[in-house]
Amino acid sequence: MTQPIELIIEEPALGSFVWRLLETDADGANPKVLRDAFDPTDTYEAALAAGQRALHSEIRRRTAPAHSH
Repeated sequence: MTQPIELIIEEPALGSFVWRLLETDADGANPKVLRDAFDPTDTYEAALAAGQRALHSEIRRRTAPAHSH
């Protein structure tokens, strides 16, 4: 079963925004950091857009068919 992934945007310093992908259990509890931003952005919107790209990338990675050799 796939674990839920949550995208959050945080502002650790005034005017500095970072995204973080959290993976939780099936009940949405016990979050652990799956991926996070390398560098902060100047706006919430830029962090959100970058986080959404990372989320979509993670979803594609998880749903890609396994390659057999």
